[in-house]
Amino acid sequence: MFIHQMRSLARTVRHSILLVPILLFCGSGIALAHHGWSDYDNTKELTLTGTIVESKYENPHATLRLKTADRTWFAWLAPVFRMEARGMNGEMVKVGSTVTLVGYPSTTKKDELRVERIIVNGKPTELR
Repeated sequence: MFIHQMRSLARTVRHSILLVPILLFCGSGIALAHHGWSDYDNTKELTLTGTIVESKYENPHATLRLKTADRTWFAWLAPVFRMEARGMNGEMVKVGSTVTLVGYPSTTKKDELRVERIIVNGKPTELR
């Protein structure tokens, strides 16, 4: 009986040793997927109005591309659950819609914006 318990314990330890690196590796993707906002200049608020040419209403953050008069911007919105809690939905940020974004420009990527507020049909929604 003792030998059987020891073999079972040894098997459990071996599986645990193999499982830990796998879990760490899988978890690292989640950690890397979420980013901080330190790469955005919160001293330079921008207000951009244009037409949505691409929209992804999905987690971890909704995103869109906004074509303004002089360029196309990539914009990070809030997570879907937060947008919906504040009255937004995917239909409101569909391709072809005209919206106004208020947010902060990236300090490392040209034409990228972290959106704080979105205005759709005259109705502002705070995203942060």
